[in-house]
Amino acid sequence: MKTRVVVDDPESWFIPYASGLVNSLGQFGESEELRNAEDLPVANDIAFLLSCKRKVPARLLSRSRHTVVVHASDLPMGKGMSPMTWQILEGRNVIPVTLFEAVEAIDAGPIYLKDSVQFRGVELLAELQAALGAKIIEMCIRFAEDVQALTARGEPQVGPESRYIRRTPEDSRLDPNRTIAEQFDLLRVVDNERYPAFFDHRGRRYILRIEAAADDV
Repeated sequence: MKTRVVVDDPESWFIPYASGLVNSLGQFGESEELRNAEDLPVANDIAFLLSCKRKVPARLLSRSRHTVVVHASDLPMGKGMSPMTWQILEGRNVIPVTLFEAVEAIDAGPIYLKDSVQFRGVELLAELQAALGAKIIEMCIRFAEDVQALTARGEPQVGPESRYIRRTPEDSRLDPNRTIAEQFDLLRVVDNERYPAFFDHRGRRYILRIEAAADDV
């Protein structure tokens, strides 16, 4: 079996997890990590598109027998960008995860696997990403192990759908007139370096960075 793992967003949080997935997929045969979807060779068995900044065109999707995506929402609900973050902000701590076939329309292909990650409501961004990264790896391995059976019973996406938009640094803005407790879920999902929490007060901007005081919180 020939498998490829594509992570073509140079700032993707998933990059540290990609090599672990490639190593695990090695048990099934040839496996390779790619940083550009354009580098996909022809005649792959499975291509995992796990963090792509741009839409992958049909001519590249056709280079693999199956091209799959793992998305942190209960598709067709929650299509689009940063689905786990938006759901945490909505107050959810059980985040659905869907593995599906990539088609020309974004987040629209048949579904092969669904699972979820569960949080306690105290985890910060790195912990949220670690749990999701582990789940993505697990689901990709499950797919590779049982690809024929899973694809044979894949289900089309049906029912109502929703879509999340791309988050920007402005989305890390805090309201100084609201309590920390009221804004704690926002603090959970900010990136202390790339898009830290901030607020404006008395004509000046202030940056806040958050970390847990101990590993056993």
